[in-house]
Amino acid sequence: MKIFIAGIGGTFMGGIAQLANAGGHQVRGCDANLYPPMSELLQAQNIEVARGYLAAHLGDPPGTVLIGNALARGNPMVEHILNRALPFQSGAEWLREQVLKNRSVIAVAGTHGKTTVTSMLAWILTCHRQSPGYLIGGKPGNFAGSAELGDGKYFVIEADEYDTAFFDKRSKFVHYRPHIAVLNNLEFDHADIFADTAQIMQQFHHLLRTVPGNGYVVVNADDARLTQVLAMGCWSQVVRFSIAEDSAAAKASPVAEWRALPHDAACSRFAVFHHQQLTAQVEWQGIGRHNMQNALAAMAAAELAGVPAARAGQFLRDYQPVERRLQLLFESEQARVYDDFAHHPTAIRHTIDAVRAKHADSYVIAVVELRSNSMKMGAHGEALTHALADADWAIVAPGGNLEKTPGMRRRRNIVQLQQASEIISTIRLKLTGNDVIITMSNGSFDGLPKRIANFFAELKK
Repeated sequence: MKIFIAGIGGTFMGGIAQLANAGGHQVRGCDANLYPPMSELLQAQNIEVARGYLAAHLGDPPGTVLIGNALARGNPMVEHILNRALPFQSGAEWLREQVLKNRSVIAVAGTHGKTTVTSMLAWILTCHRQSPGYLIGGKPGNFAGSAELGDGKYFVIEADEYDTAFFDKRSKFVHYRPHIAVLNNLEFDHADIFADTAQIMQQFHHLLRTVPGNGYVVVNADDARLTQVLAMGCWSQVVRFSIAEDSAAAKASPVAEWRALPHDAACSRFAVFHHQQLTAQVEWQGIGRHNMQNALAAMAAAELAGVPAARAGQFLRDYQPVERRLQLLFESEQARVYDDFAHHPTAIRHTIDAVRAKHADSYVIAVVELRSNSMKMGAHGEALTHALADADWAIVAPGGNLEKTPGMRRRRNIVQLQQASEIISTIRLKLTGNDVIITMSNGSFDGLPKRIANFFAELKK
């Protein structure tokens, strides 16, 4: 079958392209922009991609057209498809009909950590020889592509609450019908489509309505909003996990069946308890309490899929993070450069905290691009300022028009810069000889992370 994917450069639609290609379909697509890692993943599979949304890209006949949620009414390709009454679907709808309907789906939802937990689960199930299918919203370190059909029982998917398409404003995850739903956390985000947190909670409630009674909801017991979501209605078996601080009360609490307790500040080693019994010891490359929580969520879900926690903990020793999730780009005795996908104040704070814990004596410089729609709209207000407070120095690179970026309270350790050359020059002036630089953006940041890494590589020579 011919399949044309409009908006193929996004991580979700790019994953759909890889699955369709693996399924023997003739796949082509287009997008306004295409950049790594998705450009590299599509190229590796010889999937043809045209630039822009010209109707001529479709060909005649185009076959089935899958339309990503980046395309709206007024887009020339959308108008052409509607005017000619060409067949079209959303990527989520096609995925449900063509891939998920005969699989046991594990859907990973949450404001933060979806990509990481999904990749951990896919890796754990793969190591356990279950040959899972998966769709991951990034380039995983342990796999060649971000999506794979697999031939096992389970399909693991990153479950996004963002809307499905211009003609379907439901969250994408309501299409997946999971047997196991992982709810990692819930905060306000996507201000371009949600007015407040209550609307996002309602979408998570809709997700729970699709989980069968003999299915499972694996939920973060430390998140008060998720507790409220469960109170709105849950008809499935609930499994809770927690990373509450080490205490007798925390260990004895009947609320969370799964707990993780760190052995060091960086959480590079931690213990896992199930029903108050020590079940696994994990020593891995991950750092940060948020990543320990991600790992715990993955281990709890994997147990339901038949992988004992002790085995899952062993598999995590060889887990490689998804590209741009606290990815170490450069390291020397004087400096380290990390790149991260963080684009929400909470994620930014967690990333800085993780690096602080790992490199306690270093001078930390955070470089953040305000690229997400929520950031550009100023939806997070002063939260960004507070998120950057623990960095020794922070550089904020506003996207687009400076007048539309959030107004931040003046602090001596925060500066706004636009040009990459200015950012690198400022970093150079701030160096102490024991530095950690963290770049954070949900886009390519115009290649700035690698430019900073290359700058340090040149200094080392």
